[in-house]
Amino acid sequence: MSEISSKLKFAERLVGRGKISRREFVQLALAAGFTVAAADAMFVTAVRAEPKKGGHFKMALGQGSTTDTLDPATYADQYMTVAVWGSADNGLTEVDAAGNAVGDLADTVEPADGAKKWVFKLRSGVTFHNEKTVTSDDVVASYRHHMTEGTKSPSKSLLKAVKDIKTDGPETVIFELDGGNADFPYITSDIPIMPSADGKADWQSGVRTGAYVVEKFEPGVKTTLKKYPNYYRTDRGHFDSAEVLSIIDVAARTNALTSGEVHYIDRLDLKTLHLLKRNQNIKILEVVGYGHYIFVMNVTVPPFDNVDVRTALKYSLDREDIVKKVFLGHGQVGNDNPISPSVKFAVDPQPKHAYDPEKAKSYLKKAGFETLKVDLSASDGAFANCVDAAVLWKEHATKAGIELNVIREPNDGYWNNVWLKKPFVGSFWVGRPTCDWMFTFAYAADAPWNETFWKHPRFNELLIQGRSETDEVKRAAIYAEMQQLVHDDGGLVNLVFNSYVSAHDAKLGHEEVAPNLPDDGARLIERWWFEA
Repeated sequence: MSEISSKLKFAERLVGRGKISRREFVQLALAAGFTVAAADAMFVTAVRAEPKKGGHFKMALGQGSTTDTLDPATYADQYMTVAVWGSADNGLTEVDAAGNAVGDLADTVEPADGAKKWVFKLRSGVTFHNEKTVTSDDVVASYRHHMTEGTKSPSKSLLKAVKDIKTDGPETVIFELDGGNADFPYITSDIPIMPSADGKADWQSGVRTGAYVVEKFEPGVKTTLKKYPNYYRTDRGHFDSAEVLSIIDVAARTNALTSGEVHYIDRLDLKTLHLLKRNQNIKILEVVGYGHYIFVMNVTVPPFDNVDVRTALKYSLDREDIVKKVFLGHGQVGNDNPISPSVKFAVDPQPKHAYDPEKAKSYLKKAGFETLKVDLSASDGAFANCVDAAVLWKEHATKAGIELNVIREPNDGYWNNVWLKKPFVGSFWVGRPTCDWMFTFAYAADAPWNETFWKHPRFNELLIQGRSETDEVKRAAIYAEMQQLVHDDGGLVNLVFNSYVSAHDAKLGHEEVAPNLPDDGARLIERWWFEA
């Protein structure tokens, strides 16, 4: 890069901070070979790019339930992930827009003893919303909260490998694992740090460390947030305050955006996306991440306990048709593998479970059935257009001698009353940035969120091996075999690796959007701002 170009890049940053005039910037751009018109456009872009402070931000999400709580061990959907975890909470690490685990409350992260030990040094002076300084004791209590006997936290399975957590002074925490785990820093991005009292984490107060304080929490309705003035990051938390509304109905959610009631909505109705695109005051954001829309079978409940029945069902739906008609091409067809193609060590298991009614019939016959009738619970509370996908699958399956009785479940309370309760249901995962994390969270034998109740000895043996294997070639082979096992034997029917499609007020600004979770890694409230 030439010296003039370097100066121009630096000048762009100064523009946003009001440190350089339009005239000065244009002169520098002309010297770099740009036209006056191009220089003016660059100036305007630079002005808008720098985050502005202030304003009251409102967003509406297509999830949320009256059964939600502030206990991070119970966070079950994207509503709580955005409204609390992504705005009020911090972990020791976070996953950045490039998919890397980087320090958050931890200033340094160092492995030792072949990654069997991890040492986290806390940032000095970070405080909770009650002005109490964050210490290593708070970290230990926050992790123990997910590890205690009887906890229903899904993170318990992730932390099973932790043999001990020790403190070394007020700012150092040492995790000792039962085996090496090169991905452990990713796991620590998922555990929010809470203040401790008498060795226990205080979740009831809602006091955390993040950019925003939970001012009012109304489960299934809305969460009101106000900026925490002493947040340790000065480059985050640009809004003065925010509200997160739970509006399950997509039409109502869309009307809230177009009428100006809210500034951002998720889970768009893809069938009306073209209408939103005509509105010059609204921008559409589409991000390809690790998420997938799925249906899952409880493999311990007949007839789903028969692998041939499971395989017949996997061949009984036309995924291409569903992606085209229900998701309007916004996503990549799934093949009963939960690992996104963009994740390291991902493979595409063979054979593909493409629509084949005759093959489905052959597997049914092998299982001892001429025809099959099963209930399928679906709700748009599971994922956008879940009911439409189930109804279309019902049409496909008839040609295979399978009758799907689609039960339209209520949106409210779906994750507490239907998911993990009924044997064949709609579900979704935002995915995870590593194979180990995704498999440990949802497919390990003892995982609280093992929604297929699948317990495969070989798979669980490989899970332990892959976590501690340092040879990249061997690790790739392990994860390839695990993906094949889920594909062949598991209770997962993956429709699509979905795109996160949302819409927002054109006045909102943001940097590169993280793909690890919807809504900018669920940290949209912390990271975005009003441009004007």
